[in-house]
Amino acid sequence: MLKFVVLLSFAACAFGAAIPEGMLPQLDGRIVGGSSTTISSFPWQISLQRSGSHSCGGSIYNSKIIVTAAHCLQSVSASSLKVRAGSTYWNSGGTLVAVAAFKNHEGYNANTMVNDIAVIRLSSALSLSSTIKEIALATSAPANGAAASVSGWGTQASGSSSIPTTLQYVDVKIVSQAQCASSTYSYGSEIKSSMICAAASGKDACQGDSGGPLVSGGKLVGVVSWGYGCAAAKYPGVYADVAVLRTWVVNAAGSV
Repeated sequence: MLKFVVLLSFAACAFGAAIPEGMLPQLDGRIVGGSSTTISSFPWQISLQRSGSHSCGGSIYNSKIIVTAAHCLQSVSASSLKVRAGSTYWNSGGTLVAVAAFKNHEGYNANTMVNDIAVIRLSSALSLSSTIKEIALATSAPANGAAASVSGWGTQASGSSSIPTTLQYVDVKIVSQAQCASSTYSYGSEIKSSMICAAASGKDACQGDSGGPLVSGGKLVGVVSWGYGCAAAKYPGVYADVAVLRTWVVNAAGSV
């Protein structure tokens, strides 16, 4: 439910004819193979909304800063964006706050998906509570195979066009950058140093989940970025590696 739907238009030319049919990169996903949950279990989760509709996920870095994916913020103005925090439902409850400004990573590349991270500054501070909490940024990547979870309101199947109103989550295992780029999987050199992966049989982020949190050990370790299909064998979900990009996030949060 947490992945990729926004950038399908560039997929064919960007990744070439070798991609299996039906396996084009998808942005803005949802959780596949997951379960319904409540915001109390994932209080750092937000819904990033464009013109009143859920478009991506994100994580609360502090009361005024949200971390999300750069691909979620292409060809959009801050004035058309709002963030809903503190609600199990993307379309009601909690707190709805306007976006004052955002900043994409200067090295973001829509063709390779490197540095797919961004920060958002809210127009007013969130009131932190049991359902609205900050999450710390990882300082190092978890070990290969470490337990992790991903959450969001993305679609529940690859190619689906409907999203759940209730927050979903799925438990996955970390696939290290080196392992994800190895012959065990099918991405090869498309996995770059700013990326980390996660996978579990039949489970994944998907369209509408983009920008959302991959959490391990109570810290934000990844931002939902891209992948081929959703929960496809040999193609783990790919995330921006927060530990690698942490310095940029900290600096951008202070200057956006």
